[in-house]
Amino acid sequence: MSTSEGKQTRAFQTEVRQLLDLMIHSLYSNKEIFLRELISNASDAADKLRFEAIANDGLYAGDSQIAIRVTFDKEANTLTIADNGIGMTLDEVASNIGTIARSGTREFLQSLQADQAKDANLIGQFGVGFYSAFIVADQVTLITRKAGAAPDEAVRWESAGNGEYTLEQVTKESRGTEVILHLKPEEKEFLDDWRLRSTVRKFSDHVPWPILMLKSAGYTPDEDEGDEEKAEETRKEEKQPEWETVNKASALWTRSKSEITEEEYTEFYKHVGHDFEDPLAHIHARLEGKYEYTVLLYIPKRAPFDLWDRDRKHGVKLYVRRVFIMEGAEDLMPRYMRFVRGVVDSTDLPLNVSREILQKNPAVDAIKKGMVGKVFSLLEEMAKNDAEKYQQFWDTFGVVMKEGVIEDFSHRERVAKLLRFSSTQADSKVQDVSLESYVARMQEKQKAIYYVTGDSFEAARHHPHLEVFRKKGIEVLLLSDRVDEWLVNHLHEFDGKPLQSVAKGGLDLGELEDEADKQELEKYQGEFKELIERVQKGLGEQVKEVRVTNRLTDSPSCLVSGEHDLSASMERILREAGQAAPTTKRTLELNPAHPLVIRLKEEGDEQRFNDLSHILFSQALLGEGGQLEDPADFVRRLNSLLLAAK
Repeated sequence: MSTSEGKQTRAFQTEVRQLLDLMIHSLYSNKEIFLRELISNASDAADKLRFEAIANDGLYAGDSQIAIRVTFDKEANTLTIADNGIGMTLDEVASNIGTIARSGTREFLQSLQADQAKDANLIGQFGVGFYSAFIVADQVTLITRKAGAAPDEAVRWESAGNGEYTLEQVTKESRGTEVILHLKPEEKEFLDDWRLRSTVRKFSDHVPWPILMLKSAGYTPDEDEGDEEKAEETRKEEKQPEWETVNKASALWTRSKSEITEEEYTEFYKHVGHDFEDPLAHIHARLEGKYEYTVLLYIPKRAPFDLWDRDRKHGVKLYVRRVFIMEGAEDLMPRYMRFVRGVVDSTDLPLNVSREILQKNPAVDAIKKGMVGKVFSLLEEMAKNDAEKYQQFWDTFGVVMKEGVIEDFSHRERVAKLLRFSSTQADSKVQDVSLESYVARMQEKQKAIYYVTGDSFEAARHHPHLEVFRKKGIEVLLLSDRVDEWLVNHLHEFDGKPLQSVAKGGLDLGELEDEADKQELEKYQGEFKELIERVQKGLGEQVKEVRVTNRLTDSPSCLVSGEHDLSASMERILREAGQAAPTTKRTLELNPAHPLVIRLKEEGDEQRFNDLSHILFSQALLGEGGQLEDPADFVRRLNSLLLAAK
């Protein structure tokens, strides 16, 4: 191999430097995982080559026997993981290894540098296994040549993990990638044949490509004294080293479930999910009928790093007759199940399938329907029989599952049964209340499922509209996830019971409302008629209407949206997202039993009356999490009233 001029020294992206430091210091106790990660990368490269070669057989260049080789050199103190897969160009090396081009990278690293800075499981979510090489190596050299490229278009990448790396074009006779680890002095254990073999079998036995290591040395002249013929054969064998396959090299999902141990399922998940932690649950099934396919799907314990990148093509890998085709095809799994990891292997799709073909092939619809159904069945069984495990799932992926109500009309009812919310029953931030359990606790004459939305749990919990519901012991769902605003616009009922916002429309509790309460409200409407007219005139265009209410017990005022208007929370969300949101005038409701409202009714000074009216309006706006258009005006009016109170 020869080098050419033009060696470049580049600086790692800031996030990469931080990640390297964290990888080295946080994963040292589980350092052997570096081998699994590098073999996993090599396996991916082999998958991609076989797929590309379906359309261009010339990429094999006469070498169609794909394998991964693990070798070591005790004298040079190096360990090498090599593959003859797809390889990389210079630009691909710089893009894939020099930088981390993923949204949210900085936030992720900040979370690692907090209390959980030593948490290897969090690092595992990030899926950057190549950098784990620096756990055991003080220098890493990568030499790669893209399939189809000329020998002199190969690339050499090298770094000591100290903030910089070098790039140069070199000559490499064969395609594929070699990763050469220059081991730290204290890591000589990985220069041992038995140690490497046992690690490969432990972590990578399921890899579908042969992982080759040199056979142990055969006869030596000392062992065969006087047998010159056998000694000569041994020397010939040494010149032509023999390789043997260390792993089973068979696709795990094609084997019978009875033959697969839990440890094998777990290690395959870590390979396919690029995770360091065990999965929460898995499904392995062969579906037969008009179309035949096998699925092996996993639900992670922790959210994958790219969970909120809805366009990221991760998730389920598609195979056709054990040939890798693509990863993360949206046509195979809905976006609200993008946390699912695993594989699906079809016998009915063509090997040259493209994303365009996926959109039109009836087999794909059948596969997607079957996989989604399997995931639902797994979650439903978990929710029914293992509430603690389901709660763990919901705490991690609940917000994503809520998107299913919005996106998937055909499964809306099924998603609805899996939803969990906080409620006034426990006043806890934990979302553990199902709609079924809410309905089971509804009061005898209660007709609706009541909810309130807020920008945060505390804002929802302390919403003034809840006061009369707490007084009457009526449970209300507390919705504070941003997606909840869209959810309630699509989920209008459950089990025949309508969902009703406590902050929209006039309060009508139907038979739950005492006759005495109705009569009292009618009485107040008459007594406060003049006050209502004065407040309406003073506030002008700021409000749609002013009226007295019996929905408040402790607060003097609140704002109410129209039955079909956008909620205040939704208006704020849209504006923050840069979208146009109509400004909706809302109704100001006054609590006629509150001392401030009574004082307002008795106030004779027109200026003080006007100031107090505006303050009650501003308080109502602040109480639901809104923002004042003119804070200075609010402060001026409040100060004026405080001075007058002397």
